[in-house]
Amino acid sequence: MNITIYDVAREASVSMATVSRVVNGNPNVKPTTRKRVLEAIDRLGYRPNAVARGLASKKTTTVGVIIPDISSIFFSELARGIEDIATMYKYNIILCNSDQNKEKEIHLINTLLEKQVDGIVFMGGEITADHVDTFKKSPAPIVLSATIDDKKEFPSVNIDYKQAAYDAVKYFIDHGHEKIAMLTGTLEDPINGYLKFAGYKEALLEADIEMNDDFVVIGDYTYDSGLEAMETYLKLADKPSAIFASTDEMALGLIHGAQDAGYKIPEDFEIIGFDNTRLATMVRPTLTTVVQPMYDIGAVSMRLLTKLMNKEEVSDSVVLLPHRLEERHSTSFQEND
Repeated sequence: MNITIYDVAREASVSMATVSRVVNGNPNVKPTTRKRVLEAIDRLGYRPNAVARGLASKKTTTVGVIIPDISSIFFSELARGIEDIATMYKYNIILCNSDQNKEKEIHLINTLLEKQVDGIVFMGGEITADHVDTFKKSPAPIVLSATIDDKKEFPSVNIDYKQAAYDAVKYFIDHGHEKIAMLTGTLEDPINGYLKFAGYKEALLEADIEMNDDFVVIGDYTYDSGLEAMETYLKLADKPSAIFASTDEMALGLIHGAQDAGYKIPEDFEIIGFDNTRLATMVRPTLTTVVQPMYDIGAVSMRLLTKLMNKEEVSDSVVLLPHRLEERHSTSFQEND
């Protein structure tokens, strides 16, 4: 049997309005009355109806978070940043896994809005016209996290992915490499494919190094695709001396693929990854990688959303956080440390 506010009021011999004030933390209740109501709540096991409270206040203090893969180290660190800030501002999280499937992403957005969430943090791949239409129709604010909106129509938090990729390839060039390969994502992916590949091309062009099409391999961001890519590179008569991978997980596959074939890292191949996930320090040799501050991206995304939900002033809704290159032992700079 559900215990209602009426049952608590009767048990404590007060009005329902008094119970409501106690539950909602209103200070205008006598201490003795507050104590009596709280004791009644405890005896009866009363739990306030969040849906009903949300309808009354037009706020549910709940936000939806849509991520492509809950099991991914990359997205789990982002989600942790979101959750910590949500807790700080007393918001509850509904976490959804989209598998980076467009139809599922749009369905989840609509489902969350039906549940009256106060806002949504969205992480996905390509932002299509269908996404844009759904975002624009949303009655609740939506913040894109580690997700690119080319037209900058929606609030977002990212790093400069093209510049970060450029910096990684420029590092190789500055250390004497000319045979530089890239293990990229599909170019339809605006971040792990298009923007990072654009940074790779720009660094080569600036250094007057002709891009070798054989050196560009498309992976699917997984460890296995890194293994397969290294098999491809090892079959080439003219092998690369350095490889930039769009993700740390693919970079690990490259390292192990080379080691399994009897090659050494960084003596035979220098490798740089991207993201600085925990994997970067778990592999041997440890992985030089672009540091994308995943926790911070999640935390800043949630803080931006709280401002939008509370109609606070936002000076810049398109946020770019800093990146840097963390040098470890998969590049020769650290070889003798």
